Amino acid sequence: MSSPSAGKRRMDTDIIKLIEKKYEVTMLAGLNEFCVKFYGPKQTPYEGGVWKVRVLLPDHYPFKSPSIGFINKVFHPNIDEVSGTVCLDVINQAWTALYDDTSSESSLTDFSEDEAQDMEL
Repeated sequence: MSSPSAGKRRMDTDIIKLIEKKYEVTMLAGLNEFCVKFYGPKQTPYEGGVWKVRVLLPDHYPFKSPSIGFINKVFHPNIDEVSGTVCLDVINQAWTALYDDTSSESSLTDFSEDEAQDMEL
């Protein structure tokens, strides 16, 4: 019996980290495609909101960045209005194998908090 590849072990570890951080993770197609549900940050206009993002981990993950897109509508300058694709440097340009799925999810909740602060101005 062969042991799992380093990439598969990394996928397993990253998904477990999301679950441990109390995100609701729904597997779609194997370990490389899943949905993550997260809630709007408290004390912001997003409070009470619930969003789902679809995550697709490429074959060469973690050396290639995941594809992340919102399933439900969210209006934000870093999200494509039609496709729901997330356009953040940490995902698209600055990705390194040092990042993991929890970095991506943290970026999503961070940008919603930053956007909420901008809306308050």
